Amino acid sequence: MHRLGFIFSLLCLLFSVGCAPQTQTGADKQASQGRVYIQNKGSDTLVNLALAWAETYHNLHPEIEISVTGGGTGTGFTALINGTVDIANASRKIKTEEIQQVRNQGFEPVEFTVANDAIAVIINPANPVNRLTLEQVSKIFQGLINNWQEVGGEDRPIVRVSRETNSGTHVYFLESVVRLGNLQSKALFSMDTLLLPSSEGIIAEVRDNPNAIGYDGLGYVTEEVKLVALAKKFTDPYVLPSVKTVIEGTYPISRGLYMYTRGQPSGALKDYLEWILSPDAQKITAQLGFVPVVTP
Repeated sequence: MHRLGFIFSLLCLLFSVGCAPQTQTGADKQASQGRVYIQNKGSDTLVNLALAWAETYHNLHPEIEISVTGGGTGTGFTALINGTVDIANASRKIKTEEIQQVRNQGFEPVEFTVANDAIAVIINPANPVNRLTLEQVSKIFQGLINNWQEVGGEDRPIVRVSRETNSGTHVYFLESVVRLGNLQSKALFSMDTLLLPSSEGIIAEVRDNPNAIGYDGLGYVTEEVKLVALAKKFTDPYVLPSVKTVIEGTYPISRGLYMYTRGQPSGALKDYLEWILSPDAQKITAQLGFVPVVTP
């Protein structure tokens, strides 16, 4: 997908609509000129989709000004706890301790599933490997498999690429793939894993390094990298990530994407979240390579 021009135009809109100060929220407070401000921060996986929603909604409702920034799921939850955002974007569910921290501020976090996503395992196009089991992927990222020859490839060292630890995608991949969903597992990423701050950075590193393996939300994957077909076990079918295989439930690593508010939303914030879950907004979800939660 050609995203750079699209992202640039969205960022231009973000600054042109006049974002509210980051130290305040005010989804249902109107400014003197009759404008309403919504602060939205968090998951880098969701940021492009959230920007697209914000642009479209602002065009429909020019009095609503929506500030969208990334920084990672953890950053979004911190802002939600501190009361400096109206919406926290997340690519994982809120943790028990984060729920308690919000409650300590006198609010109950409310979760909205706004899209679904596949986590694609990606390699360089020059790599002849086409498929892996989840156990093989787990061993690769733990550092238990260190040469592509061990999984049917060439005699080359494996270079592991991951999002940083503040990323919800990192946490999801650790728990669901590296630890294979075992809540008792203490498995960790190999110490030599290259941690990168953005989804675009993952794509660039895998594109440029013939020995690299990484993972990314399907909505960020471009033709510059190669998708790996995955199977839960070596006797199971190997499946490539796609909107279709996520809907069918045949792709083994998919997840929900979330927005969280401090208590039940009201006013302009409620209207905006209801619109995000409408068929019109979910068309944008599909256009950006994510899986809609409502049939467009």
